[in-house]
Amino acid sequence: MTYATTNPYSGEVLKTFPDATDAEIELAIANAHAAFLSWKETSFAERAKVMQNAADILRKEIEPYATLLTLEMGKLLTEARAEVELSAAIFEYYAQNAETLLAPQTLTVADPAEGEAIIVHDPLGVLLAIEPWNFPYYQIARIIAPQLSAGNTMLLKHASNVPQSAAAFEKLMREAGLPDGAFKNLYATRWQIETILNDPRVHGVALTGSEGAGAIIAAQAGKALKKSTMELGGADAFVVLADADLEKTTKWAVFGRHWNGGQVCVSSKRMIIVDEVYDAFFERYKVGVAGLHAGDPFDPETTLAPLSSQGAANEIKDKIRQAVSHGATALEVGPSVPNQGTFVQPTILTDVADDNPARYWEFFGPVSMLFRAKDEDDAVRIANDSPFGLGGSVFTSDTKHGAEVARKISTGMVFVNHPTMVKADLPFGGVRRSGYGRELLGLGIKEFVNHKLIDVVDIDAAF
Repeated sequence: MTYATTNPYSGEVLKTFPDATDAEIELAIANAHAAFLSWKETSFAERAKVMQNAADILRKEIEPYATLLTLEMGKLLTEARAEVELSAAIFEYYAQNAETLLAPQTLTVADPAEGEAIIVHDPLGVLLAIEPWNFPYYQIARIIAPQLSAGNTMLLKHASNVPQSAAAFEKLMREAGLPDGAFKNLYATRWQIETILNDPRVHGVALTGSEGAGAIIAAQAGKALKKSTMELGGADAFVVLADADLEKTTKWAVFGRHWNGGQVCVSSKRMIIVDEVYDAFFERYKVGVAGLHAGDPFDPETTLAPLSSQGAANEIKDKIRQAVSHGATALEVGPSVPNQGTFVQPTILTDVADDNPARYWEFFGPVSMLFRAKDEDDAVRIANDSPFGLGGSVFTSDTKHGAEVARKISTGMVFVNHPTMVKADLPFGGVRRSGYGRELLGLGIKEFVNHKLIDVVDIDAAF
């Protein structure tokens, strides 16, 4: 595996990094375990200081942190700044709330002879985080902020095309006051991951990434009897009901599909529109997508970013060709994208029939699938006709009814009148092939703790 920074817009290889040696892996595990033995005893107040320091540093140095994101994976600079702020907000959330979220829980027992029972939440130990390239900071923050706050220590294996972002976060946590060894970035190889998971000092793995990677890591973790959480792909439904405000809904649709270059697991990938407003939505949507401006992600006029790599661009172009070969219609929209950079022409796929395998794929880029639903019930049916179950949205003027429709959509998150949203104080996660487990809030911080029962019983209690 080659860890390298390749600018997606210029194509220039800016910096490369050697793979970690086996000796470096062993040292990192040993140091993380040693750090855990003291970090788990550190007070919530002291841990909170580190988390708040991290948030403060990110906000103070937002420009250099954001610039690195744009250089490494092509994210619009405006979106990069937003990611830095989101990461800071996550650190701050746990600085303020971790102690309350992990407070001991007193149980109400049925029989006084059961004693005084409480549940405490103890950290497990060293954890491994395997993270993707599309949000290089946010993906790290949303796992390490809660788990470090809980008293665990972390090893990071990041995507090979964002090595400097990974190193920047290790430096961030060191500057924030985290003890040596408590968070370590590793340029690990795929075979070294299994070595890490098999080590008895490592107690779990959190992965965000593709279905394929998730299946491999989940199997390795299961074989080693280690806890895992999987945040995998998505093909979010964007359901438009007959009473939706089409002007506003269409703007959200264009944004929901194309932010971060369309490289978001919770992008609005499947537009499902009831028949009576389908044509009007389609015409507005084409105009909105055509208005996107592809170009240098550092240019404030640019609204459509390049994809993260040439490989990613080639893959999605091939998927479009396959969808068409199975009967779909592909409509390229807008001015031609630049020849420079790893761009994909915004494309709308229609006529994606039930027997077209593309109907069940995740397109990780500026490709939209539009479906005409006969009515509301048919829209819900199409929304649920997916192997994925991450996020989704329902657009309607009747928000109470929208919430009722949202209850019928089988995903981990559904929003009414907004594409799937990512915030520090909202939980994140899905079902089916979108993975299992949750990140953020109390759900996330409790994924890798021992929910231990302590029961004080009268020694003279009856058997």
